[in-house]
Amino acid sequence: MIALDEDALICDFAEFYHIYNYYDYPVEYVAILANGLRDNSRIRHKERGLKVDISLLFLAHICDNTAINVYAKTKDAKAGRNKPASFVEVLTKEKEPKEKHREFNSGNDFDKEWERLKNGN
Repeated sequence: MIALDEDALICDFAEFYHIYNYYDYPVEYVAILANGLRDNSRIRHKERGLKVDISLLFLAHICDNTAINVYAKTKDAKAGRNKPASFVEVLTKEKEPKEKHREFNSGNDFDKEWERLKNGN
């Protein structure tokens, strides 16, 4: 668990056990405590690849299915437009970076791009 995300484990220990420095405890004791963390802890979410709590994800599925059932009975559904947005998709999709990472082949290329951006071109 430490190798997966030590920060998440530290936060979980602080929140659930009020342990702020797990190095003060024997390894076996820390392992027992880590194993005893609940399914809604940060490290458990990380292990399962979840971005949100599983109960919230279930509620989002219920909302999505209800919205689709209601939508299916409308004129918009027959025409294939105005499909409701998915809560599950919003909760689970990866955030897109604001700006893509850029690489330059040389310092000269960087300087040219820097000047272009400074001049507003």
